[in-house]
Amino acid sequence: MEYLPQGYTLEIPQSCFPLSTDSMLLADYVRPADTILDLGSGCGTLGLLLCAKSPNCSVTGIELDSTAHTAAEENIRRNALTHRMNSICADIRSVNQTIPTGSFRCCVSNPPYFHGGPQSQSTPLARSSDHCDPAILFQAAAWALCWGGDFYLVHKPEMLAHLCGCACGNGLEPKRLRLIRHQVGGPVTLILLQCRKGGKPGLILEEEALFHSDRTPTPYYRNVYHLT
Repeated sequence: MEYLPQGYTLEIPQSCFPLSTDSMLLADYVRPADTILDLGSGCGTLGLLLCAKSPNCSVTGIELDSTAHTAAEENIRRNALTHRMNSICADIRSVNQTIPTGSFRCCVSNPPYFHGGPQSQSTPLARSSDHCDPAILFQAAAWALCWGGDFYLVHKPEMLAHLCGCACGNGLEPKRLRLIRHQVGGPVTLILLQCRKGGKPGLILEEEALFHSDRTPTPYYRNVYHLT
């Protein structure tokens, strides 16, 4: 059992992706709108974090794996969030058959990064990008977002050019990019990207590090993890 802000709790089955730094960073990065769609929502991790962050948002998750979907429903029920969260068991490749177009102000995704190769025995869908690659994600986000809505995701830095190409190809303009370094002065290990449907060109670049050179956490890390 994981304990989240606002007293929320998150139970994660063994077959689902665990609570990660990626999810914590993305939840901190998102500027929540009133209606949020989580693409590849797993057991509801991002939805719970965003509901804890903003009391005025509602989150719908789309998750392919039935075990994760069932766990999300239980997490929603246990945290008394049935009026603000729901989970749909579906493939994001069929999002145009699942939700009306333009029905969300915000989309989020913490997608798998790894394509092909041997499947993980413990988290076969959570760790594979075969069902959730960037082209699919941006197409789904473009369908779901209203004009002016934002799509936020976390990914690996080497995928930046491909992510921006997928974004622009679907009418989503990159607006804000945050480079994450594990340690001050170290290489970029993660990126956080915000894209806007129908947005004008103009990109804001940000940089953050999680730890100082002496391995102590930075103020940014402490804020992300709600440490006093």
